[in-house]
Amino acid sequence: MTKQVIRAIVSDGRVVTEKSTEATELFEQSRFGSQLKDGRLELSYIEAIYLVEKERLEVADSKGKFVKHEKLFSKAARKEKNFWPRYYTFKDIRDRGYIIKTALKFGADFRVYDRGVKPGEDHAKWIVYPVRETEHLTWYEFAAKNRVAHSTKKRLLMAIVDEEGDVTYYEVRWVRP
Repeated sequence: MTKQVIRAIVSDGRVVTEKSTEATELFEQSRFGSQLKDGRLELSYIEAIYLVEKERLEVADSKGKFVKHEKLFSKAARKEKNFWPRYYTFKDIRDRGYIIKTALKFGADFRVYDRGVKPGEDHAKWIVYPVRETEHLTWYEFAAKNRVAHSTKKRLLMAIVDEEGDVTYYEVRWVRP
């Protein structure tokens, strides 16, 4: 059985789905987006691009013209700093079967829930910071990221994204000798 393609509109920097059973199921089963009061979903650019790539979503502009994956990607890359490594990290984690959400309130890019856990049922296990393979972090920047993870009782994942979009993860934990 093939899944129904969900329609969405991109306008004013927001991607909002139609009100449909499929959109509701997408949220309830996989926790994509955030539910609006009228039953539609508001998706981040990263979520929308991922769903377009997976052929689960079609996005139109305010005039009703469908927006191709590449155009949506380049629009998002212009709007969001560090979009490229963030997208490839999101995609890789979702493809591995985890739920990944933003973590701005924690001072991180993403929070990741263990397999089978949905936001609201339990806390995220990791916070994730995607960085390009060529990027350099100072010890102060690294310590700050580690401190945020520790203070929020989460594990720190550094997602290193290479030029091909492949992601390597390093988990950092506090250890008492």
